[in-house]
Amino acid sequence: MTGCRAQRALRPPPQEWKAAIMNSFILLAQAGGGGPVQEIARTFGVDWPHLGAQVISFSIVCALLYKFAYKRVLAMLEERRQQIAEGLANAEKIKAELARTEAQRQEVMTQVNAQATKLIEEARAAAARVQEQETQKAIAAAEQIIVKAREAAAQDHARMLAELKREVGRLVVQTTATITGKILTPEDHRRLAEETAKVVVL
Repeated sequence: MTGCRAQRALRPPPQEWKAAIMNSFILLAQAGGGGPVQEIARTFGVDWPHLGAQVISFSIVCALLYKFAYKRVLAMLEERRQQIAEGLANAEKIKAELARTEAQRQEVMTQVNAQATKLIEEARAAAARVQEQETQKAIAAAEQIIVKAREAAAQDHARMLAELKREVGRLVVQTTATITGKILTPEDHRRLAEETAKVVVL
């Protein structure tokens, strides 16, 4: 925007130059013919041939400067203006790209957080399932241990009862033999053992 204004301010319209050159030639023509212009020129000490040569030289210099210098300056200013415009456009593109990248980053972070939460919930559920399975296994193992302990206790009880019956039977036979003072036959031993087994009930 500023470059455009500077170009418009620095660029002299060619029509005005032509008008200035034409006015100079008119003044030179009038000065040669006399009149009020001649008198004013004489009052200020104007040398018309030198003034005309200077006007022509100045016009030529202005034309050359416009053609070879001013156009290049304008071209450089235009190029600079375009570079600034491109820089601003690129800055806007970069800003938009950064905003888009930030939005994508936020979206990715949201997805990652959601996935992490899901994984944590799944891990907790898996841990609960494993804990439940291990608890069930422990309960089953404990029940098996209890059953085996009961079976072992029952076996020990039966063994001890059998041993007790045998021992009681032996003592009864021995006591009976001692009290009666007679030798007992195997049939007496069997009969006394059966009667003792019926009496000893644990």
